[in-house]
Amino acid sequence: MTTHPDAPRGAGWLTRWEPENQNFWETQGKARAWTTLIVTTGALTMAFITWFLVSALVVRLPQIGFKFTPSQMFWLAAMPGLAGGTLRLIHMFLTPMYGTRTVVSLSTLSLLIPLVGWFYAVQNPETSFTMMMVWAFLAGLGGGNFSSFMPSTSMFFPKRLQGTALAVQAGIGNFGVSIVQFVTPWIIGFGLMGGAAWIGGSQTLTKGEVTSQVFLQNAPLVMIPFVLVFGITAWLMLKSIPVRANFKQQFDIFGSGHTWSMTSLYIMTFGAFSGLSATFPLLIKNIYGGFEGAPDPLTYAFYGPLVGSVARVIAGPFADKLGGARVTHWAGLGMLVCAVLVTLNTAPTSLDAFPMFVWAMLGLFFFAGVGNASTFKQMPMLFEPRQAGGVIGFTGALAAYGPFVFGMLFAWAFSKADETSAAMGATPIFYGLAAFFALNVVLNWVFYARRGAPYPC
Repeated sequence: MTTHPDAPRGAGWLTRWEPENQNFWETQGKARAWTTLIVTTGALTMAFITWFLVSALVVRLPQIGFKFTPSQMFWLAAMPGLAGGTLRLIHMFLTPMYGTRTVVSLSTLSLLIPLVGWFYAVQNPETSFTMMMVWAFLAGLGGGNFSSFMPSTSMFFPKRLQGTALAVQAGIGNFGVSIVQFVTPWIIGFGLMGGAAWIGGSQTLTKGEVTSQVFLQNAPLVMIPFVLVFGITAWLMLKSIPVRANFKQQFDIFGSGHTWSMTSLYIMTFGAFSGLSATFPLLIKNIYGGFEGAPDPLTYAFYGPLVGSVARVIAGPFADKLGGARVTHWAGLGMLVCAVLVTLNTAPTSLDAFPMFVWAMLGLFFFAGVGNASTFKQMPMLFEPRQAGGVIGFTGALAAYGPFVFGMLFAWAFSKADETSAAMGATPIFYGLAAFFALNVVLNWVFYARRGAPYPC
């Protein structure tokens, strides 16, 4: 990968980049690549925090006076997924056009828009459902960033390290989901900065017959300075590599059948991870919330994305060593088994089934995380660097619709279930997921994973 004749010149652009050249990599490339990975991973973590902020707040809204139906709650949880997937379809083209430095820094700073919006919206229970949907959609700005950040990272590293690099970046970035779901219940419990007037007052949270004072606006507020730091740091420290392609040239990826098969595999893994991360709190609330002593959804929900994120980081080096397709095969089988196990605990008669429900869900998150890493190892092996970046961006875009699709499916399923069997609403969805996982296991086995496969990767 040498200087492209159309590559721009300027302080923000490198003039040479040859990661497959061992001498160049050791003397110049390695330090630059890992620095870029560190900065963009921090920024990506903030993007995931913003993207999943709504999932952490939505379960609290009715408790502080917002009068939303269960269906409207799932709509709010789903809307960032709709935005994230749509914006990723735009982001996938940006890095080869504008460069890493510009795209990462400006897209990170754009996260301030939804964070400020949610800061004010949650303080007023009279905020309309329509306005809350707008702010939920804008939270999807965080989801869009993935499809420009990850293709950029894939071009900074040699093929032998791309599985590890992409798994580290995406896995740590995915921690943003757990961070926001873990931090929110704690940070909303007290006033910040000595109760300064500009921060706003508390809200009365009612849970059963118990009331308490909370500050929901703290959740977006504490993220704002971090977004500023990462956005400014990206502008000061990052460089763009000299690989460029205009909008039209990047469409060549759609002529390959591998683009579509890898998209299906990544929808299986990341689509499930993102969709279940966004809806896990509401699933706990709707399936087990009717029992006396029901669990607080946010006490358990963050474990799912945490497990998936850790699995993604750990699985990257294994995918580099064993081959992405082989790891994807076992990840898909694991997801299939866990999806079936979940269905055994979606129509409970008591809270006794809750531990098994959580463990089955955590198993699903774990194998989804493993598959997230291994599929991103497969793509760079099937495509040249610029195309691989485009495929990573495109597959990430379609899989990012997971929160929207899952939100809509569960909203529909629970609305159709009668009150005496409301929990049954989730059961057919997980049966459908199991069937989809099985189809993808077969797809991956036939083309990529079996002995003598036509495209081993």
